[in-house]
Amino acid sequence: MTVTYTARVANARFCGFSKLLLAWKGSIYKVLYKEFLAFFAMYTAISITYRFFLYDEKKRYFEKLAVYCNHYASLIPMSFVLGFYVTLVVNRWWNQYTSIPLPDRLMCVLSGGLQGNDERGRLLRRTMMRYASLSALLILRSVSTAVFKRFPTIDHVVEAGFMTREERKKFEGLHSPYNKYWIPCVWFTNLAAVARCEGRIKDDHTLKLLLEELNEFRGKCSMLFHYDMISVPLVYTQVVTLAVYSFFLVCLIGRQFLDPSQGYPGHDLDLYVPIFTLLQFFFYAGWLKVAEQLINPFGEDDDDFETNWLIDRNFQVSMMAVDEMFGDLPVMERDRYWNDSNPRPPYTAATLFVLRKPSFQGSTFDMAIPKEEMHFQPLEDIDENLEETGSHHPNTALFNHLLSAAPSPTGFMGGALRCTSTQLQRPHHSPSTQRCTNNDEDNDESCKIGGSLPSGLGQETQSTVCSFEEEKSTRTPLLETEFLTENERQGRHSAVNEKNGVSVVEGKSNEEWWIRQEGRKANCPKGETQVPVSLLPPPPKSSRGKSTQPASAIPITSFHPAAHCSSQPTIPRPRVVGNKMSFLTVPSYEPQRFRSVSMGSEFTSFYVDNGL
Repeated sequence: MTVTYTARVANARFCGFSKLLLAWKGSIYKVLYKEFLAFFAMYTAISITYRFFLYDEKKRYFEKLAVYCNHYASLIPMSFVLGFYVTLVVNRWWNQYTSIPLPDRLMCVLSGGLQGNDERGRLLRRTMMRYASLSALLILRSVSTAVFKRFPTIDHVVEAGFMTREERKKFEGLHSPYNKYWIPCVWFTNLAAVARCEGRIKDDHTLKLLLEELNEFRGKCSMLFHYDMISVPLVYTQVVTLAVYSFFLVCLIGRQFLDPSQGYPGHDLDLYVPIFTLLQFFFYAGWLKVAEQLINPFGEDDDDFETNWLIDRNFQVSMMAVDEMFGDLPVMERDRYWNDSNPRPPYTAATLFVLRKPSFQGSTFDMAIPKEEMHFQPLEDIDENLEETGSHHPNTALFNHLLSAAPSPTGFMGGALRCTSTQLQRPHHSPSTQRCTNNDEDNDESCKIGGSLPSGLGQETQSTVCSFEEEKSTRTPLLETEFLTENERQGRHSAVNEKNGVSVVEGKSNEEWWIRQEGRKANCPKGETQVPVSLLPPPPKSSRGKSTQPASAIPITSFHPAAHCSSQPTIPRPRVVGNKMSFLTVPSYEPQRFRSVSMGSEFTSFYVDNGL
């Protein structure tokens, strides 16, 4: 019943589909012509009534109604509703076809797995294959009207040879309110177990493969049954049908040609026949008819599945495969290309044009690359180039500009953002290539440090010194973390208060220390700023006296005037690798409590409280 026209459209040509428009079987004309004639007849009746049977007053009222209907008919989403519905139906239609059980894989496994040329082996193979065909027949008889008309009762199935009378008694003796298409599959598995016990199926692996193929065959039978039981939701079909029919019922009035003398917009001509309205009906109603024809492909329409043909074909080839073809092999002999390492089958005169086409090697086969770009490069050079060209992030300038333009935020996030900005500005500042090896000599003027100290922002127990200037000093400059304690709000400073017993630099008075810090600020290069950082929780109070360590062992850093030394663990001196400074990680400690100081206001209050 399927209309096949594949050969007629094998090659694209001028007006290739135009010849298909003249076909009648399976065409849209055959499906739609009755609805089309009914619509045109109703339109004509309304038009004649308007023109010849209505008085002028009634005509004016009808004309206003027609204008109103024409205006609001476009609000019905015809394309949207029909498009989704037809797509759903077409996908369901093809999935149902792929769910039709075919015995080809099962018959090949059965023919190769169940051995025996005797009468017993032949009987086992034929019976098992007949059970599979019987199961497919029972499910197709349940879902297809064409198959049911061919086999209306079980007696017809027995008479057709798919079931014996003894098997019919067994089948009808199993009382179940459900469809019993699965019973022949169980008979199949029982016979497979018998064949394994008899040794006709050599091993368990072959038995497993045979049962897996049977389960796939049975699964397709079950899927067909569920497709037949679970339809497209009725509400969806009703919505689509109401949308199409109501739209064209409104068009019967709204698309009427009105009197041109009344001057209604869009009614300048009186053509009597609504050509474009009829085309619109043909397209939309035809679209609905497509869904109506495909929603159940197991009927008797022109394009429904050939289920009876499938039953005949499957039964015939399956019996031939397991019986007549079992062990029947042609004599093996050498092929005609036995001594040819490059066999080339011949072409006819109609296909010689294929020889003129080169073999496809790949889409990049003909790509041209300049010779100077084909040389391999050492990996060391590539790494160095990446370091030189990719050290600065392209968005750093914009990020810094936005941070400088915005008002300074307070709190811990403010210090984190400003510290991030400093790290982005100077991520790879190069110090002196000479490493400081003598930490105890006071006259060592060759040691310099510079760059930045990256650190994880926002950690609970870790602070970051964001920048430190390049400096010549008689001592080896090291890094030290900066902290503020709760005593700062009371005007006390650990670097000034002698009771704390912690001095910044051994042998230096407080006044000398402040002079030294002012000198560092004055010597700071232009464009480099000492950025204050978000402070961490105060460390435990120290009970030490003045430091007795040598001066070279005391860490010195670029202090903000509001910062001071504490009993925090000393940050080790950064390693110098080549001309790059390695990252340092500030050791963490367990604070007694957490306190975050903002970047701006509380530093100023410290100066006021201490009279600085």
